[in-house]
Amino acid sequence: MAEARPHAALGPPPPSERPTTARSDALEPTRDLRATLPDLVDALLDKGVYLDLDLIITVADIPLIGVNLRATVAGIETMLEHGMMRRWDAQTREWVRRSVTRQLPLADDEDVVARMAGGHRLQEPAPLWRPGTVYLTTRRLLVWRAEPRELLWQVELADVVGVSLRAEPSVGGEDRTRVVVETPAGETVLSAAAPERLRDLLVEHGARPATARPARGEPAPLLREHTWHLEQLAGRSTWRGGTAELDADGVLTWQGALDGRPAVRLRPEHIASVDVEHDRSPVGRQVVVVRTRADDGAAAAVRLATADATRLARAVADVAGRRALEPTGGSR
Repeated sequence: MAEARPHAALGPPPPSERPTTARSDALEPTRDLRATLPDLVDALLDKGVYLDLDLIITVADIPLIGVNLRATVAGIETMLEHGMMRRWDAQTREWVRRSVTRQLPLADDEDVVARMAGGHRLQEPAPLWRPGTVYLTTRRLLVWRAEPRELLWQVELADVVGVSLRAEPSVGGEDRTRVVVETPAGETVLSAAAPERLRDLLVEHGARPATARPARGEPAPLLREHTWHLEQLAGRSTWRGGTAELDADGVLTWQGALDGRPAVRLRPEHIASVDVEHDRSPVGRQVVVVRTRADDGAAAAVRLATADATRLARAVADVAGRRALEPTGGSR
């Protein structure tokens, strides 16, 4: 028979054992009796769990084995954010860097952000795909071929003036999503195993989403940029990357990269308020919350995240005749 005698399950560690951090909400405990397994996984990855457990295993009421357990369980990003496992992270990054450097020449101050199978389309003298591996580093985007060793194409991130996705028919007739990189010299088309992820990473590292060219006679949009939208899918909230656009009539739309139509479409008269709130998103800790009112009186809220939340909030508030409220307190 095993008997567990927990001293403090799922509670915070003693003050002397807590990692030093500037955040006031570091690993604070929460309780919810209605929590499900997905909720537990979200808590593990987001905030983490601290276990303070004494376990005694007995047979015929005779204690045989004792286990004293002190453990912090959390996602790697949460661990690093709170000052834990940083030595392991540095060692792992250095090992990866040495492994990659054996194949790919890197500068001393250059690190690999992402790598994936892909290729580069050579336009002249005739369109030709050159397969290889797409690397995104802290300085460059490049396509490298290991055998024979050859740099097929590269561009400095500082020279990328636009990045977008384009659906093109493949040799077999199926549509494939390509990554279009715009530079002062023109545009280059890349294939990638995860085109949406590559586009999002390029935007996160400073590349601008390509601005769509309006049709002849069509007014240019007031604002158009890569934006994340918090959607409710299967009872859970999920951030999806796409494009938010504010057209000349003040209509706000958001559409995923591969969606057939916008998932969000709001006219100015349906916007009740525009706020900037503290919340975690894929691009920071500020989220634009657009609260709406329909003709039938129903209310809803659209949550968007972008690199410059204040700019987006003010633009939407201006066309709706509202005032964008920015956060004044601490993190929620």
